Amino acid sequence: MTRSITKLNLQYAHRFLGYEGEAQYLHGHTGGLTIEVGGNIDVRTGFVHPCNSIKKTAWDVLKNFDHALILQKEDPLLPGVFDAYEKQGIRNGAPTNTMLGLPIDNALAKAYPECRLVVVTKVATCENLLEVFYSLLKDKLNIKKMTFTSGDNCASMKF
Repeated sequence: MTRSITKLNLQYAHRFLGYEGEAQYLHGHTGGLTIEVGGNIDVRTGFVHPCNSIKKTAWDVLKNFDHALILQKEDPLLPGVFDAYEKQGIRNGAPTNTMLGLPIDNALAKAYPECRLVVVTKVATCENLLEVFYSLLKDKLNIKKMTFTSGDNCASMKF
């Protein structure tokens, strides 16, 4: 089996709720997601799966995570974020918010694309975000492996 591989970059902010250390504070990252799609090479095209097609499929869903705030559903900051966005007049979106992704609402994550927010059920580590990303893409792509790098941290999962 051969693999086609593509990469996406995501800018996001998060914090580790209940963590003792620097990551308990709100902070941002550049994340790099590598997606490996497996299959046989199509003799007509020469691809397992065109990388631009992989990227478009993944980006349609994952752009909700780009330039977004990712918080756990239990985070006490969450109601304050919604309140601040409401007072600022951007809770339901703004004309400058052009990064609206497809709806996300599953057991692991719920996106609020209108206010650039994703609420997750587990702490937003590389490992847990990979689980979220896979849950959102597994029915769209024949994913064999995903790797997510965030700052100096990295996790990889085979499927």
